[in-house]
Amino acid sequence: MVDLTNLQQDLINNGFTIVDEVFTCNEVKVLIDIIDNTDQSGIVFRKTDDLFAIRRFFIEVPGIYSLVFNDRLRSVIKSLFGNDYFVVKSIYFDKPGKSNWFVAWHQDLTISVDKKIDLPGYGPCTIKPNQYAVQPPITILEDNFTVRIHLDDTDEGNGALKVIPGSHLKGIYRTESIDWNTEVENVCNVKAGGVMIMRPLLMHASSRTTTNKKRRVVHIEFSRYSLPDGINWAEKASY
Repeated sequence: MVDLTNLQQDLINNGFTIVDEVFTCNEVKVLIDIIDNTDQSGIVFRKTDDLFAIRRFFIEVPGIYSLVFNDRLRSVIKSLFGNDYFVVKSIYFDKPGKSNWFVAWHQDLTISVDKKIDLPGYGPCTIKPNQYAVQPPITILEDNFTVRIHLDDTDEGNGALKVIPGSHLKGIYRTESIDWNTEVENVCNVKAGGVMIMRPLLMHASSRTTTNKKRRVVHIEFSRYSLPDGINWAEKASY
């Protein structure tokens, strides 16, 4: 049985937590099969030697939504966050076994919206395929959360996230301000079928792959905020 008290304390104090065995081996295989058999010719499919990514994942991969939100995942989310949140962004990341792709230390400071518009407290705005990314007021970022579903065993050798526990409590935390004399890096090893839950302001990074093992992750962002008149969430959906 999952110890929800410990998970909640992890999120409050560290900005992340890990839950094992949310998906069975068979459920993971079904998800991978559906993704592999999806038409990948659209502009939201990014393919390079180092990375395969699907933006607007739930929109572009029909039928997978109900499989992702199985009873166990729904139970964990509702137990930790209540019933007010909804999905606002979904991405699939496939880091191939020979990938040299790495991600430098950063926070997730933007949300995905349906159009570019000038609003107080929102900006700057960048354009991505079929959607726009904008930095919202920090109150939204502090309240949002992300679920990362792991389809492969993941450790530092194939690009597991590295995080700085507690960095989500420091507001906008610039990379050049990191004091490695006091900060401690934590590698988030997650087994296939497990999930990592994190706050967007948690400082995180990932290394290059060194073990020739794939790292496939479904990344889902949640919010409970209504955006100002004139813009909408790019992918708003209940779960």
